[in-house]
This record gives sequence, C-alpha cells and structure tokens, in this order.
Amino acid sequence: MRKERSLTRIPMNSTRRGILGLIGGGAVWAAMPAHALNGNQAVALVSATVEEVLATVNSGRPAAQLYPAFERIFTRRADIDAMARAALGPTARQLGAQEFAAFRQAMSGYVSRKYGKRFQEFLGARIEIGAARQLKSFWTVDSTAYLRGQTPTKVEWHVSDRSGQARFFNLIIEGVNMLASEREEIGAMLARRRGDVRGLIADLQRAG
Repeated sequence: MRKERSLTRIPMNSTRRGILGLIGGGAVWAAMPAHALNGNQAVALVSATVEEVLATVNSGRPAAQLYPAFERIFTRRADIDAMARAALGPTARQLGAQEFAAFRQAMSGYVSRKYGKRFQEFLGARIEIGAARQLKSFWTVDSTAYLRGQTPTKVEWHVSDRSGQARFFNLIIEGVNMLASEREEIGAMLARRRGDVRGLIADLQRAG
C-alpha cells in the first residue's frame, strides 16, 4: 500500500509562486471544459443562497450562532474544495489528502466567519438577483443589495458545476474579488509561517 506523504512545511519558492499565480478568481476555471450548467440553474443557486443568507441574518440569533449557520450554507452552496485549492495555489498539490482536508476545513470556517460578518450588514436588506452571463466555463450572476440608509451594494457571483453540482466559487463585492483577495492573504499568512501548513491551519482557525 502506498504510504500517504505527510507534508507540513513547503519550500518558500512554492509559497511565492502561489502568491503570484492567480490574477483573478475566474482564471482557475477559464481552461476547464464546459459542463451542462445553464444560466437558469446558476440564477437558481444564487437565489437559494441569498434566501438562506437573509433568513439567517434576520433570524435574530446572536453572532456566535450565526457563523456556524453561515458555514452550513457555505458547505451546501459553495465549491469549497476548488476554492481551497485556488486560495492555496501550487502548495495544495504538494499536500497529502489528510493535510489538505484539514486546510479545507479551516478555510471553510475562516471564510464563513469573515464574510458572515459582512453578511450581517444585510439585516433587513432587500436583494435583487439579475440575469446570468456565461464567461468561458462558468457563469456570473449579478445581484444588488439594498441596505437601510446606504447606497446599494453590488455582488457578482461566479458559478460552476465542475464539482458535479452547481456551486458558487467566487464573489466580487463592490469590485473586490474574494478569491483573489483570499489567495493573496493566505499566501501572505503561509509566508509568515515560512511554509508551515500546520501553522497556517492554526492561524485560519483563529482568524476571520
């Protein structure tokens, strides 16, 4: 039986390549073959996700209960595996299955907490879902959040079915690309840990 490699420290040159490897969130998906996903399915996914997020935000639960709820939504609706690989970059290919699974879980919680705080701004908001547009191998769906006393917030969702089911893999909130931002942030965290993935996982478990 092949013994799974355990790798907890990645050479720094790999870390640097990981930080520089992604220009935009859709770059990872641009070369992927198209699947059967259509625009209506992409819109349906975004609509269902928005409905769940708003129901959670407006539930009146304390923040400590909201974040696990956001993570459950994230688990159901997002392509976490692909997002984790894109965020970690080339380093992801050097990890064993167990270590990548630990990173994936830590990133899931981190993103849910970080963006869950942003979602709490949508208390009492109305969100309109726009049409879907196909960009190479994935779809984008525009949405606009109308918040009380604030200017409307534009959120663009990137949706793909490369996992076998329709899932979103990126958000662009007011022009800020989530996947590209997190790749840069996680790359910097890994660099501070001098390539120590276990240290990075511990940092992600506390961050957000």
